[in-house]
Amino acid sequence: MSESWSTLPGDWSASGVDLHLDPDAAGGRRAGLERALRDAIRSGRLAPHTRLPSTRALAADLGLSRGTVSAAFGQLTEEGWLTARQGSGTTVAGTTVAERGASRAAGPEAPPAVPPPRHNLRPGQPDLSRFPAAAWLRSARRALPLARAGAWNYGDPAGRPELRAALAGYLGRTRGVLAGPGQIVITSGYVQALALLARVLHSAGATAIAMEDPGLGFHRDVAARSGLTIVPLPVDDDGARPQDLAGGPVSAVVLTPAHQYPTGVTLHPARRRALADWARATGGLIIEDDYDGEFRYDRQPVGALQGVAPDHVAYVGSASKTLAPGVRLAWLVPPRHLSEAVTEAKRHDDFQTETMGQLVLADFITSHGYDRHIRASRLRYRRRRDLLLDRLTPGPGRPVPPGLRVHGVAAGLQALISLPPAGPGEDAVLAAAARHGIDLGGLAPHWHTPGSHPPGIVVGFGAAAERAYPAALDALARALHEASRS
Repeated sequence: MSESWSTLPGDWSASGVDLHLDPDAAGGRRAGLERALRDAIRSGRLAPHTRLPSTRALAADLGLSRGTVSAAFGQLTEEGWLTARQGSGTTVAGTTVAERGASRAAGPEAPPAVPPPRHNLRPGQPDLSRFPAAAWLRSARRALPLARAGAWNYGDPAGRPELRAALAGYLGRTRGVLAGPGQIVITSGYVQALALLARVLHSAGATAIAMEDPGLGFHRDVAARSGLTIVPLPVDDDGARPQDLAGGPVSAVVLTPAHQYPTGVTLHPARRRALADWARATGGLIIEDDYDGEFRYDRQPVGALQGVAPDHVAYVGSASKTLAPGVRLAWLVPPRHLSEAVTEAKRHDDFQTETMGQLVLADFITSHGYDRHIRASRLRYRRRRDLLLDRLTPGPGRPVPPGLRVHGVAAGLQALISLPPAGPGEDAVLAAAARHGIDLGGLAPHWHTPGSHPPGIVVGFGAAAERAYPAALDALARALHEASRS
């Protein structure tokens, strides 16, 4: 016989424990109850300090006599498994046998937690402390009460019509994307959008996809898991090199044209035209990752490549950089001939993206709260980038090594800093940064293949909280100086 209980910490009545009590066990019911309790405590299913029910209640639940339960409790108390106190009932012991048994059941001890770095200069991350919580809540209060009951049912895999309509207007107005609401597919982040496109391409017979070199390694893994071969597409100061696609087996190419990651360059206009011509001539697909296209600081943002060749570009945008990664909302605009296949792939992936966030974001966009937030973020991140460049310029009171070079345009949430050939290596700088409690990125992992590549670090200026950012830059300057001296 067995009984299950639910879980409230420290209370048997909520513990979710099944005793697996065998009424025909050798030694009788009392011995069986003792063994069952020992096993539950030893395995950790009954945690230390859990309060057990009274002998009367447990006897009634298990169909045993109260004397049998009392005798079992007494025996386990003598052995140290249980603790009985007048007026407090019986609990699982918090030390000695019970605690050691739970520890053994849990396996080897976890290594001690490593404290997080003091200074967050990780690339590609926004300042989460500036998430517009109050404005987001106002949108939720407007949008959710107005949602019809059907909004909470299973819906269109392509997403809520409210958000798709809001995005069609916003993307056309701010990014130059040509798409109606019916062409937009809502996904749970950029990674899902890329995976859907890669799967659709592979199912249609594609064998290879080109991806920028350097680029984000995890995105290469996502595409490769769909069965596609990854072909490196070199990047220079003018962006991805379209001439390297000629004559190859590539059916698609993934680009970050507005602000290449991690070099920070913008795709040259001539190369934009050349890549669009390649797609038209070969029937190839350009996957445009517009991950931070709204954040340009020295001029108006460059419009999306999709507007130049909407029949050959799959545009992907995301709230991960503008709002927060935890929002888990992105938008995919595939060419019309791929819309049905992408929507069907989404249906079989997770059926649909959650509803609540879509409704709230739709209101946030249509009420222009999204625009206001982006404008404020743009000013804040521009100041941070300017401060980074100033802090890395050698001068009085600035002990940084000469020869550092900041690459790319004034945009985004990070900057690539190349290290001088005669200066400290990339590993030395990262090691010095770790000693100073700084979390930042290296350039080496972004290359498709290991080898002799120019050293560099990728410094994020978005993630640190406003008050902590100057101290983070001071620590970075000290780490660079230390690495150069050693």
